[in-house]
Amino acid sequence: MPVVVVANPKGGVGKSTLSTNIAGYYARQGHAVMLGDADSQQSSRLWLGLRPSVARAISSWDVDADQIAKPPKGTTHVVLDTPAGLRGRRLNDVIKMADKVIVPLQPSIFDIFATRAFLDELLKNKHRDKLQIGLVGMRVDGRTIAADKLHEFVDTLGLPVLGYLRDTQNYIHLAARGLTLFDVAPGRVEKDLTQWQAICQWLDA
Repeated sequence: MPVVVVANPKGGVGKSTLSTNIAGYYARQGHAVMLGDADSQQSSRLWLGLRPSVARAISSWDVDADQIAKPPKGTTHVVLDTPAGLRGRRLNDVIKMADKVIVPLQPSIFDIFATRAFLDELLKNKHRDKLQIGLVGMRVDGRTIAADKLHEFVDTLGLPVLGYLRDTQNYIHLAARGLTLFDVAPGRVEKDLTQWQAICQWLDA
């Protein structure tokens, strides 16, 4: 069962946007998807509550009598939306479960340096050998100097930049209805789906 973790210790970088759309992508493929929300803000769980019944099903945690959260029976794909400040033992617990980790990153100098220590910790994790790690530039134009600076930073780590997602109202409007890019007619979000192609290929690899 593939487990994709979306993580960055900094808040407001787009973890929930990535998490919900990855879950939406898997659901469109017909998989039984669980979107787990480990963030105290519970943004992804709130989003699930907005999701219309006619949309492809995405489930949340099952919580048993001992308050242990686990994927519902039959789940084939898991996406975990993680909290800001994820480090140390909590990070290790999440990484033990993960097959892939996606780190959303805004290409400002402040975001880059705030994320550097987290990436160093991730790369030194004892479970690193079984992980695939990729970065996604959020709210960025890949043709800008800011994107070049992000590439310079990532090149020092040897990690791939999977893609750049532009700053668009499409994500906001869809999220308000519990939807993703993968739930609407492709022609409505064609430019955004193009930016997701390499990310989706990496998820499927």
